[in-house]
Amino acid sequence: GDCIMACWNAPLDVPGHEVLACRGALKMIRRMNELNDQWKAEAEAEGRKYIPVRSGIGVNSGPCCVGNMGSDMRFDYSVLGDDVNLASRLEGQSKSYGVDIVLGAKTRTAASAFAVLELDLIKVKGKTVPVHIYCLLGDEALAEDPRFKALAEKHAAMLAAYRGQRWDETDRLRLECEKESEALGLHILKLYHLYEERAAEGRANPPGPDWDGVFTATSK
Repeated sequence: GDCIMACWNAPLDVPGHEVLACRGALKMIRRMNELNDQWKAEAEAEGRKYIPVRSGIGVNSGPCCVGNMGSDMRFDYSVLGDDVNLASRLEGQSKSYGVDIVLGAKTRTAASAFAVLELDLIKVKGKTVPVHIYCLLGDEALAEDPRFKALAEKHAAMLAAYRGQRWDETDRLRLECEKESEALGLHILKLYHLYEERAAEGRANPPGPDWDGVFTATSK
């Protein structure tokens, strides 16, 4: 298919492999943006329609089965396991939330110095236990920017209001987050529009006191 899989920390231990994976993901997106700028200029110079190329990345960490696998017909050095499958599911959700890089909770914890916002509490397709998922937006420099810190605080408050079924508060904080993310040059408006739709749905059809705030994905 159109998927590329990369793994760290094998066959030898690699200290800080979660951080390296995050840096690799950020570099891939930066390079993709550079290529799109180049391709756009070429298309305009030749009078062709320009269609941007986008890629989604899922990063997850955990124990895996690593080694030579397969048969005489197909033989690869690869990784298998539940956490590998989850990484694939996270990549698939990048389109749903309109972000480039989606992290699992284990990676987010190990790479806590990066600029990260929580996306959702979600049951990905094929799983029964909900997981917190996050979007990786930048490195340590962005994370230390006072404007990003303010955005992260309001974003967390918005999610808390949403899970508490406080729809008006959710909308107020969402609008503030939209403005602050745009000022930082972060292209995550689709994420906030998603919560705008969810708040409207929750207001029209309250989920009830037993609602746990979990979203169940129906696609990979």
